[in-house]
Order: sequence, then C-alpha cells, then structure tokens
Amino acid sequence: MEAIDIERKGCYIDGIWMVTNNDHPIEIKNPADGSILAYAVRGGKAEVDLAVSAAKRAFHSEAWQSVLPYDRGKLLNTAAAIIRNNKDELAKLETLDVGKPLTQAETDVEIAAKYFEYYAGITDKIYGETIPIEPGILDYTIREPLGVVSHIIPWNYPIQIAARSIAVSLATGNAMVLKPAEDTPLTTLRLVELLEPLSLPKGIINVVTGYGHEAGAALSAHPEINHITFTGSLETGKKVMAAAAQNIVPVTLELGGKSPNIVFADCNEELTLKWVLQSIVQNAGQTCSAGSRLVIEKSIKESFVKKLANMMENLSVGPGMENNDIGPIISEKQYEGIQSFFQLAKKDGIQFATGGERKQGEGLNDGYYLEPTILDDVPADHYLAQEEIFGPVLTVTTFENEKEALDIANGTPYGLVAGVWTENVGRAHRVASKLQCGQVFINHYGAGGGIAMPFGGYKKSGFGREKGLETIRNYTQVKNIALKY
Repeated sequence: MEAIDIERKGCYIDGIWMVTNNDHPIEIKNPADGSILAYAVRGGKAEVDLAVSAAKRAFHSEAWQSVLPYDRGKLLNTAAAIIRNNKDELAKLETLDVGKPLTQAETDVEIAAKYFEYYAGITDKIYGETIPIEPGILDYTIREPLGVVSHIIPWNYPIQIAARSIAVSLATGNAMVLKPAEDTPLTTLRLVELLEPLSLPKGIINVVTGYGHEAGAALSAHPEINHITFTGSLETGKKVMAAAAQNIVPVTLELGGKSPNIVFADCNEELTLKWVLQSIVQNAGQTCSAGSRLVIEKSIKESFVKKLANMMENLSVGPGMENNDIGPIISEKQYEGIQSFFQLAKKDGIQFATGGERKQGEGLNDGYYLEPTILDDVPADHYLAQEEIFGPVLTVTTFENEKEALDIANGTPYGLVAGVWTENVGRAHRVASKLQCGQVFINHYGAGGGIAMPFGGYKKSGFGREKGLETIRNYTQVKNIALKY
C-alpha cells in the first residue's frame, strides 16, 4: 500500500490541505515495531482559529443552508459506499496506526460505513412537536443545528469515531472541526480525503492535527465553537469541560470505564467464558468499555478462572498485520502505565492467575507486546479494581449474593457498561435495573459497534450520549415558536 504523505497534506482546512511552517512535525509510529509511518503537522491555536473560522463561514453559507435534509442523506449514503470501496486500504492503515488485529480493523471500517448509512436515514426525520397552549395560539418546536461542532477523537478507535462524528454532524446540518489523536491520525485524514468527491461546501469538514495540550486545548477553549465532543481520559475530560465552561459551551464527554461482567453460578459457562475473554482482549484491552472486572459468584470462581486463564494462554500475541489475536500496546507511555499497575499488584501480594509479563519472541522485541493477564482475588476497594488499566488486564472479585454483586459492580467512580450473566430472567432484569451505568448487556457483551444503541456513562464515565437517535439531542437545539391567530 502506498504510504500517505501526511506532512505534505498537512491539516485539512477550508477544503485545502494546509502545510504549516513547522519545524517539529509529529512522528506517527507503528506500534508493532516502533518504526515511523508518517509525519503529521503539529497544529496549534493558529490552525484551530483558521479551521473554526472556515467552519463558521461554511455553516452560514447559502451553499450549505440550501441543502435539503433528504439530499444530506444521499450524501451520507454515498460516503458509506466510498468507505466500503476503500475498505482494504482503510483497514490496513488502521492496523498499522493503532496496532490492532487486521480482522478487528476490518470490522471497524464496516462499522464506520454503517454509521453513515444509519444517520443517512434520519436526516429528514428530525422532528419538532406541537404543544397545546390555548385556543388561538399555535405553539410548536423545531430542532436546528448548533453551528460549529468540534470532535476530539481518541487513539484507540479512530476510524469508527471519526466516521461517527462526521456522519452525525452532517446529518444534523452542522459544520465541524475534528482533532484526531496525535498517535493515530492517519485514517481520519485518509477518510476526509476520500470524502472530497462529495463536493461539500468548503469548510464544512476541517481537520487539525496536533497534540492535545496544544491543538486540543485551543479547540476546547475556542469562543466560536458551539459544542464539544471529547472521548478520552477522565483528567483530560475535566480540562475540556473547564475550558468549555468559560464560553458556556455544551460538552459531551465519553471518559473512562471500569466495567464489570457480573457472573452468576447459573450462567451458560461456555458462552460466558467466550464473551468475558473477548471483552477484555479486544484491541489489547485498550477500550473504554472493556469488561475489565470479573465480578463472579464465589462458588464457581476457581473453576471459571482456571478455564479463562487457559483460554488466554492459547491466544496468539503479535503484529496486527499478521492477524494475531492480540496486537501491541499503542506506545511506550501506555505500556509503562500498565506496568505500574503490575508493580502495585506485586507489592500488595495480588496473585497473577496468568500473564503479567512482556511477550517475548521473534519479531516482538521492537513493539510493546503484553501477555493477557488475570489478577485474581482483588478486593473490591483495591486501586486495581477501581481504576482503569487500559490493557488486556482483568481483575477478579467474588461475591456471595445478589446484593453484594451489585455493591461491588456499582462501587467504582465509573459507570459505563456492565454485563450480566445468568439464566434467571427475573434476576437479570432486577440486576440491570439497579446497575449505575449507561449500558447493560445481558448474556452477551457488545453488539457489532452498537450503532443504534445510545452510548455514554454515569458518574465519572461522562455524560451525554453518542450513537443511536439519542445523540441527535447533542447536535441540535430546540426553538419554540408561538403563533397567535
């Protein structure tokens, strides 16, 4: 596959690939071996100002305001077809950039196409309401686009989240500025390039590459942004929210997770083992919604963990382009962060049921490969069971009754996703109703991207919802009109 010259193309602003006078471009590294894939422009406040100004002009232009909702839907369906026509290239680029197995990247690209198809179907179905007031007054609401919306995209699922961001923003009639993660901007830039034949008004889509503390901070604090969507860490989310507050700008925050799989003794063991494993090793566990806690009934714990450890030990670990089960950790910084959790576990006498070591072998020494790991018998209030590790690392905590299971599951600062595993339908619904999180899966975990399912968190996992129809509320504002007749 021909390399993409990111440095030459630069940021995408007002329909132009803009190269800045930049003495320190960002190195984009291949997590599989540490080699440099490309260089990205180190955008900052100047580039953000240009991008926001371009988006604002484009949003108010007659060229965009005159596009009918139905025609926006046609554009989105065309975008879906473009993505599928370039599926192999985008998947390979995603694997090179992120490190994930190629089959997972191929799934991500298909999900990206589905986002465009899903939101294509709602462009002419964003309804208002009529409200009964009194005779002689016709009162109604309409939903209007916000204007210029910004998206700060994380490094773990860039093609999915870039596609979701672009699709919903276009569907609701907004203009946008995207800031991909400095580690993984390649598929976002390539996607925008592939969408150029749509002939959208210049400035409707803009991309500024750069570091979070420079370009991301400038975007969060910009006074002419009308909404900010941020997906990333809790600490950075706090900074984004604080910056937006200075301009009274609404935010949607998708932050950390410490999601439990709650396993009761009457579960379907074979099915449960399969999903518990998949939910922690997908993308090397570098997923905000990963099932990173196994909260399991004490009577079956020993046998279940032994089988799960054996399954982990039979997974292949290696370069994503070779389609191993688990690819590399994204960077040295992320790898060292996981190692610090391991050091804490050893210090506190936590047992490793399996894993806990760097994966060694031919072709692995230049990447940050990690054995999938189970930390056994972790107290529910221990730091390891409370904080996001963001790697293929599962903590195990036992319970003896339903109330204890719920107390453990709800007993972290986060509330993003939970899995419930039981053949007792009454218990399943009872537990689901008491879980403090944004999504609950019963006897499965995840649903092919969950495009139609509202996604977001309780507590410190953030607020606002992406995906599904619910997200339309984030990208539109309500106007009430009252007519006296």
